[in-house]
Amino acid sequence: MSYEDALASYDPVMGLEVHVELGTRTKMFCGCSTELGAEPNSQTCPVCLGLPGALPVVNAIGIESAIKIGLALNCEIAQWCRFARKNYFYPDMPKNFQTSQYDEPIAFNGFLDVQLEDGEIFRVEIERAHMEEDTGKSLHVGGATGRIHGASHSLLDYNRAGIPLIEIVTKPIEGAGERAPEVAKAYVAELREVIKALGVSEARMDKGQMRCDVNLSLRPGPEAPFGTRSETKNVNSLRSVERSARYEIQRHAAVLSGGGTIVQETRHFHEEDGSTTAGRIKDNAEDYRYFPEPDLVPVAPARAWVEELRGGLPEMPRVRRNRLREEWGVTEHDMQSILNAGAVDSIVATTEAGADSTAARKWWMGELARNANEQGVVVDELPITPAQVARVAALVAEGSLNDKLARQVLEGVLAGEGGPDEVVEKRGLKVVSDEGALGAAVDEAIAGNAGIADKIRGGKVAAVGALVGAVMKTTRGQADAARVKELILERLGVSEG
Repeated sequence: MSYEDALASYDPVMGLEVHVELGTRTKMFCGCSTELGAEPNSQTCPVCLGLPGALPVVNAIGIESAIKIGLALNCEIAQWCRFARKNYFYPDMPKNFQTSQYDEPIAFNGFLDVQLEDGEIFRVEIERAHMEEDTGKSLHVGGATGRIHGASHSLLDYNRAGIPLIEIVTKPIEGAGERAPEVAKAYVAELREVIKALGVSEARMDKGQMRCDVNLSLRPGPEAPFGTRSETKNVNSLRSVERSARYEIQRHAAVLSGGGTIVQETRHFHEEDGSTTAGRIKDNAEDYRYFPEPDLVPVAPARAWVEELRGGLPEMPRVRRNRLREEWGVTEHDMQSILNAGAVDSIVATTEAGADSTAARKWWMGELARNANEQGVVVDELPITPAQVARVAALVAEGSLNDKLARQVLEGVLAGEGGPDEVVEKRGLKVVSDEGALGAAVDEAIAGNAGIADKIRGGKVAAVGALVGAVMKTTRGQADAARVKELILERLGVSEG
């Protein structure tokens, strides 16, 4: 069923569950390192392997990070809460239960206002933000898809087991209508910016540091009860969050319109075509047999500490963007483009390194954004620093480079040839500013294009571009085009006005 037909017949309701991997040095309940890239199973201990007699101890920075997230999301912070055991068997769960929080989360009843592309503000209400631990990692070998179906065997790496997670759960998102997928994308994007601003995680979705489960159901109209939901698991990009919500709306509508029944289940999202496929039947809360974790004391954050953390919160991303937009003098649309490119922080850092904001935006949103797009990365992953971009902007401002040469310098820096000054020196890219050399090139261009020179003398000043092009070709693009134009008109005795 088409998206338009689906929305003509049904009202979508969403629920988004976002897992954020905290950037702590050690795991949530033990002292094992959380550093990425270690040999499999080398960052484990009796606690995170769930060996008999091993007792967990809660990570204080994990608690602090959870409170900061809760405050930033306008949540109430619990005066007293505790951990629970969520019981289920899975090979990458060495304890056969996950230490999480159930009916007593550390933060609850909040909201996050998100801005859609046309400027509309949509409020997403937050049910809870609770602390838990990540599972290990399964590697299924021998199959064609990397999934367990068709694999010959599986390997388990428990390095990730026990890494601190914060799960942020929305209340049912109603009233979005046809914009539901856009709201989902905007919410996860804004949440990612909040997490990054707090400094509690890098929130890199491509590295699994932030993952979204998209719950979706349809009902005949806004007054009807909620329908049966599906849960698309571990969606790991903003674009995929939007695509998965859109696909599930169409799939649900087709099933319901055909007289079928929606099954409450988890589903897998497929990047290649934007579809989802069935995973497993979704358990209800009672199936997990939650009960209070007997090996951990309750958490009771002092009110004075909570208020101290509240007072230390940074400027929130939407407030910061509005301030920067006014300072930079750009439109809402331009600011959204900068945000979509992931270039806000890079531009700010480039201005702090000495460039003006116009030049910083020009290079990050132009040449560098194009390069990032070709490589399939975001701009801040490129091998170039804001200080280096600021130096390129300075060389252009002082007349040592023109835009064409500056692009070549950026190319050299990205290729690992050194900093901007090194690339200029190695490639011989400085602008030709010697008046004698420029004059000789101008005279050569005039002599070689007598007909064009006569047109210019006769009043067709626009024809000067051809002579400027000839000089630029002679100087390999290293002349100052504006100065070349001035010299040509001087030689020909013509005023530009």
